[in-house]
Amino acid sequence: MEIFTAKLRVRTYECDSYGHVNNAVYLHYLEYARMEALYQKGYTLGIMKEKGFLVVVRRIEIDYKHPLFMNDEVVIQTNVSDARQSSGSFTQKVIRQSNERIAALAKVTWVFTDLTGKPIPIPDEIRTAFGMHLTEQPE
Repeated sequence: MEIFTAKLRVRTYECDSYGHVNNAVYLHYLEYARMEALYQKGYTLGIMKEKGFLVVVRRIEIDYKHPLFMNDEVVIQTNVSDARQSSGSFTQKVIRQSNERIAALAKVTWVFTDLTGKPIPIPDEIRTAFGMHLTEQPE
């Protein structure tokens, strides 16, 4: 299982009145890290569109563990945790780099679609690039 990493620093405007990163901002962090994983394998949004497919988020589950604060350096780890015919999941960890404390854990369920939004089988080239093996689970 390949783990992809993305790094960022918490910006002042991402913090709420409590002084820590607002819970909604984690969605941005997770999206950034997923796009970085795709980019590391050579897939930008433009390339995927040219090839006639997109990967669309269906569901996100987040467990918040510990707060992040302004200027914290953050590492987000992303890996494919399962893959079915046209959908699957990423597991993501948001980690404060200074003490390796987990700030949040997320499971992101996604589906591959054509450019009209119709679900399609996960392209073979994506399965190969990410080492996805088909799991026997209902869509």
